[in-house]
Amino acid sequence: MNMPVDPTLFPPLSRLLRHCLALALGLAATLTSSAGDDGFTVINSVAELRRFAVQDDVRVRMTPGTYQLNEATDHHFIRFTGRNSHFDLRGVTLQIDNALFRKFGVISGPDGFYCALDLSGDGIVFEGITTVNVGEGYGIGGRNKIINISGSGVTLRDADITTSGSNPWGYGSLFGISKGDVRKMNGIRVGWPAKGSKLIGCRVHMRAMGHAIFVQGVADTLIEDCQVDGLLRPTNEILKDTSGYAFDRGFRSTGKNYVEGVTVGPDGHILPDEMISLSEDGIRLYSDGGDGHPTGPTTIRRCTVRQMRRGICTGLGPGADRVIDCEVLDCVAAGFNIGSGDRLENCRANARYAEALSCPYHASRGAVVDLEILDSRAGLANDLLATINGRNHQVHLHTRNPAFVPQSFVIEQGTNRGYAFYQKGTPVASGIALQNETPARVVPLPRP
Repeated sequence: MNMPVDPTLFPPLSRLLRHCLALALGLAATLTSSAGDDGFTVINSVAELRRFAVQDDVRVRMTPGTYQLNEATDHHFIRFTGRNSHFDLRGVTLQIDNALFRKFGVISGPDGFYCALDLSGDGIVFEGITTVNVGEGYGIGGRNKIINISGSGVTLRDADITTSGSNPWGYGSLFGISKGDVRKMNGIRVGWPAKGSKLIGCRVHMRAMGHAIFVQGVADTLIEDCQVDGLLRPTNEILKDTSGYAFDRGFRSTGKNYVEGVTVGPDGHILPDEMISLSEDGIRLYSDGGDGHPTGPTTIRRCTVRQMRRGICTGLGPGADRVIDCEVLDCVAAGFNIGSGDRLENCRANARYAEALSCPYHASRGAVVDLEILDSRAGLANDLLATINGRNHQVHLHTRNPAFVPQSFVIEQGTNRGYAFYQKGTPVASGIALQNETPARVVPLPRP
């Protein structure tokens, strides 16, 4: 009697079995590909894209147009497992059905997240794709994402991603970030065992709860010429709701006093005159991949982040990261969030809704900052220009127009205000070389 084989019973073979299954499905599809003069094979179906996704050393160009991704045999909807392949999808729009993010039920383990495009083969070049989520509802898991990169030497270039399909939408982090019925839809993840991956010229438009670009447990990642934008919402608008998620919960968040950049009441009540981001961080480094692999040094160059929770957050990564010629605008928890050894070079940020610079970690050491302060007037619920904890940092804050910085703004050293709210213990600020060329008042270092 023939019994079906469960690939999960044979972990070492599971990837091979998926590879073979995808190849078989691709070969069974109707093939309409043709070879071009430049060595690229031209295709015009998602089925053909799947077929080539598992092959090594191929050059594939997809005919411009709009395609539907509404079928999958796996919770990683298309797995690109081949090595040293080049996929040119310029002019291609892929509409991803949100129903796929709940099709296979809850899946555990480090590979258990849902994603649309999984670039796990080494040396892949993947360029030009535009993706949009379509359909109602949201995913069954909390770690959904559009593109996952786990192959080494992968280059993702000129991708344009618009996310949707999260729960609850319209309230940012007010009702939690991972538990209960929170369901995210993230943009791009770079995760272990990737090494030396590059994101060049990508654009992520966050219309869902989640991170736009994040890095976990990998080294030598380059993020260059990328743009992220989200949406903001004033709490005054939320408090006018006559139905919906917040109304049903009595306008009471899951946190107390402070929730990811937003002040709430001691009983969790949402307060007026606050601003929230409907998404999470723009570009974020995690400390590791969740499996003991630390996140190594990352370079972020010529990137722009607008209207997210934190703009560019390198502070959680244990490596010494470089952020060069980047700009952050209108974020609600922090503009740049830095840690030990990080360098901000020729960067810019405003402080309308949160501090432009946050170094919240008491144990951080040796960061170097050159930050221009942009127009921070007409903001809401913020009087912090910068918060600095740790030891032996060099910080240069300057502005082209002193009027950009309200006279009420302060620079606090050794503090638990702002995004430093979550730090435990007595704040530390020692050996800080601060060059302040703004009108903001510097709160003196605490006495020993």
